[in-house]
Amino acid sequence: MIALEDRQAMVRDIGIAHRAGARLSKACEVCGIDRRTLHRWKVDGQALESGDRRPMAIRPTPAHALTPEERARVLSVANEPRFADRPPARIVPALADEGIYMASESTFGRVLSAEGQNAHRGGTCQPFLSQCCKN
Repeated sequence: MIALEDRQAMVRDIGIAHRAGARLSKACEVCGIDRRTLHRWKVDGQALESGDRRPMAIRPTPAHALTPEERARVLSVANEPRFADRPPARIVPALADEGIYMASESTFGRVLSAEGQNAHRGGTCQPFLSQCCKN
């Protein structure tokens, strides 16, 4: 995203360069924007008055998003003793072998990351690394 002040400065500078004889596409290229972007900013007057409105956009929760109860269930299963040291890539297939589907691997990862629990989830490789990597 380009800050409002930067947009205004770019439009002003490109206008000055264009009036001085520079090609519009080359002036835009120097500023790092496409000529169509400049045109869109000029046509949409608010783009140069209020800036980028994407951060203020209202984004509804998707209908297929996990409910808080489902997120809690994913966390509780991931923190069971049998899965506490396993990454999502090992948890989901293990549950699938039991005929249970709760969420995808990526969803498990997102839920664990949101709770700060997606760091290295096991110590299984540590003894191996300490034995094979001795100098």
